[in-house]
Parts: sequence; C-alpha cells; structure tokens
Amino acid sequence: MTEASKEPERTEQKKKKTFRVTTFRGIELDKLLEMKMEELVKLFRSRHRRRFSRGLPPKYSRFINKLKKAKKELQPGEKPKVIKTHYRNCIIVPDMVQSIVGVYNGKKFTDVEIKPEMIGHYL
Repeated sequence: MTEASKEPERTEQKKKKTFRVTTFRGIELDKLLEMKMEELVKLFRSRHRRRFSRGLPPKYSRFINKLKKAKKELQPGEKPKVIKTHYRNCIIVPDMVQSIVGVYNGKKFTDVEIKPEMIGHYL
C-alpha cells in the first residue's frame, strides 16, 4: 500500500525542465546580439576594452563575417561547417556564438564549438 501511494507523488514531483538563460554581465544573449559594438565593449574587462579601442585589424572582421556566413547557410538542425583559423588571440563576441572554429595549436586544428559562456574570452 505504501508503494502505490508513493507513485502518484513521484509524478507530481517531476516537473518540466527549465532551460538556463545565458547571460553575460547580467544581459541576455538576444540583447547582446542587438547591441552595437561600442556598447558591447563597455561590458568587457579593461584588457579587451583597450584592444577594441585601438581598433581591430580587418582580418578579424573577415573572420567574423565567415562565421556569420556559415551560420546563415545552415539547414535547421544542422551544425555549421568548421572555419579554420590561426587567430588564437581573437576575443569571442556574441556574433560568434553557436559556430564551430578550427583553432590551430601549432600542429593541428582543434575544433571548438563556441558557446555563450565563452563571450569575452580568447579562442
């Protein structure tokens, strides 16, 4: 009798999983994608702010554009193709999230899937 009474309680305890909302410095990812680069840079730490204030070389903007293009060409449910790069000192911005980057470590390319928690870090 005790086992039968516990069974309905277990089903009541099971709830829907709530997905974790990804934030960077208290701002959700959707809002980060809408922000201008100047507003986004204000959220970074001083080392990254200094680098952005001195200007990014065109090679980084070309790299980010390649990542955007790879994400646009996707069919629903697919992963983007790997974009290979040697830019290990590239700072991850929200436009790069959900991309796959092949980062060269001196010997081979290591595939890295960029996740929202990585915003503000180096490749």
